[in-house]
Amino acid sequence: MSSKIDQKDINNAAWAACDTFRGVVDPAQYKDYILVMLFLKYISDVWQDHYDTYQKQYGDDDARILRKMERERFVLPVIRLTEKNRESGQEIVLDEFPATYYSLYERRAAANIGELINIVFDHIEESNKAKLEGVFRNIDFNSEANLGKTKDRNRRLKQLLEDFYKPQLNMKPSLVSEDVIGNTYIYLIERFASDLGKKAGEFFTPLKVTELVAKLASPKPGDRICDPACGSGGLLVQAAKVVGDRNFALFGQESNGSTWALCRMNMFLHSFDSARIEWCDTLNSPLLVENDHLMKFNCVVANPPFSLDK
Repeated sequence: MSSKIDQKDINNAAWAACDTFRGVVDPAQYKDYILVMLFLKYISDVWQDHYDTYQKQYGDDDARILRKMERERFVLPVIRLTEKNRESGQEIVLDEFPATYYSLYERRAAANIGELINIVFDHIEESNKAKLEGVFRNIDFNSEANLGKTKDRNRRLKQLLEDFYKPQLNMKPSLVSEDVIGNTYIYLIERFASDLGKKAGEFFTPLKVTELVAKLASPKPGDRICDPACGSGGLLVQAAKVVGDRNFALFGQESNGSTWALCRMNMFLHSFDSARIEWCDTLNSPLLVENDHLMKFNCVVANPPFSLDK
């Protein structure tokens, strides 16, 4: 597929992937599986696109290609699954594959596919600790409680991997801009929020509200922008758009660990890799500090949890 992928097409394809879980898994749970898989597909497509480019440049010079790939935004390591031979004590390599979406797609019919998905995310997090430490810790693709017994779980995960293989979800940079991918992420969060009703207030502020608040706050180039109750990061994204260039710094804090992970991924999908998003209660345990003092900001935007009793 050589032509650019339309925003509407990628939104619809991503939302259709949710059909795998509807009716059997609560939206509050399956939103995490969908959004994490979208993130994996994105970093896998970017990684593969760059790998193919280097391969064209350097041919069979694998060492040179590897050195280039080690400088990528996200390192996707090679996974070696081994076991010890009982008689000889030597390790036997059972399988070896890169930690990418495509490796999982090839193994989608495996009896232990949930475990394999978990292994891929564990290795990606371990290889990208500075950026991704803790981001995938609440997601268990091998959970019987969330995804059902083995046969049903495997069927759903196989379907999920196939859903993300659609041409409309090819997120290579030559086909889809980062803006489109970031917009799809926000679109999904907005749709999940609509399904969840009042519960959604814990992680999402309506898009029109975030746009209005960001315009009223009027952040300017050079500003340090903070959201002390950032949820999934929508207000920070909108504030960044108002600035109009890349000369700003984003900061946020979120008390819910799962929502904090969504915000981190949201920042990466919008290429705000340097955003500092902390996980803890802002009032009781502020972590946005420097030199043992609370940080100061040029612009603060927030939708605080006024409904909390404690």
